[in-house]
Amino acid sequence: MEVSPSLLPLKDRVAIVTGGSRGIGHAIVNHLHSLADLLASELNASCTTDHHPRAVAIKADVSDPEQVKLLFDKTEQEFDSKIHILVNCAGIMDQKYPTLANTAVEDWDMTFNINTKGSFLCCREAARRLTRDGGGRIITISTSLVGSLLPGYAAYVASKAAIESMTKILAKELKGTKITANCVAPGPVATELFFAGKTEETIQRFVDGCPLGRLGEPKDIAGIVGFLASDAGEWTNGQVIRVNGGVVV
Repeated sequence: MEVSPSLLPLKDRVAIVTGGSRGIGHAIVNHLHSLADLLASELNASCTTDHHPRAVAIKADVSDPEQVKLLFDKTEQEFDSKIHILVNCAGIMDQKYPTLANTAVEDWDMTFNINTKGSFLCCREAARRLTRDGGGRIITISTSLVGSLLPGYAAYVASKAAIESMTKILAKELKGTKITANCVAPGPVATELFFAGKTEETIQRFVDGCPLGRLGEPKDIAGIVGFLASDAGEWTNGQVIRVNGGVVV
C-alpha cells in the first residue's frame, strides 16, 4: 500500500548514512527510504525534496577529514538543503579475532582509524552543520560487545567504547541546538561482517546465548535507528541503546 507523503515521518528531511552499501548500514538506508518515500538502493546520502523521491550515492573515506567535509558539501548542494540526520555506520573488525597480545599495531590502528576517527570526523561535521530548526539527529553505531567483553575483540570493542563515550558528551555539547545524539549498540547480527572468520560452532554459540534463540537481522537494528531519527525519538538523547535480543543486559 502506498503511503501518503503527508504521513511519512521523515518527509523532506536529508539524511547521510555512512557504511550504507551492505549489512546493517544497507538496512538502515532502506528503512529511512521507507520513512521518506525514497527509492531503496546502496547509498551514502539520501533525501526527499518537494515530495519527489530522490537519492544519490556519494563515496567517501570516513577517516579522511577532507572527504568527510566533501560528503556534507555535496549532500547540501545536491538537495539545496541543510542536512537533518547523520547515521554513522561505517566500521571494520579484525576477522582474525586475535588476543590483545597478538594484535598487530597496524590492525589496531586501522580499526581505530575507521571506527573511532571516522565517527569523530562525521560527528564533528554534523555538529557544525546539521539544521538547528528541529529534527537534527546524530546516530552512531557501537556494539553490545562493549557489555559482554568477549576475548578476541579488544581493538574492536575499544574503538566502539570510545564512540559511546564521545556520543554521550556530544549530546551535552549540543545543548540549545535541537540536535540529539544517540548510539545504537547491536548484538550479533547476521551480516557478512559477523560471519567472517567464524566457525559454525562459534556461530551456534552466539545463537544459543540469545534468549530469543536466533541471531539478529539488520532490520532489527534499522527500526530503532528509524525511531531515533524521527520526531518520536526527540526525547531520547545522550543514550546508548543495546539492541541484542537479550544477549547482553
